[in-house]
Amino acid sequence: MSFLMELFAFAQARKKIWLLPLLVLLAVFGGLLILAKGSAVAPFIYTIF
Repeated sequence: MSFLMELFAFAQARKKIWLLPLLVLLAVFGGLLILAKGSAVAPFIYTIF
């Protein structure tokens, strides 16, 4: 959790707040890929893309 707080503080100090939605989107797609790797939900996730 401290990593996320440091990342937010860094983005705020460097005026890079616009990067945070991009990082959240990358994390969501990464989670979908991990979920789709070996589960019964995989065929449904593949049809989204």
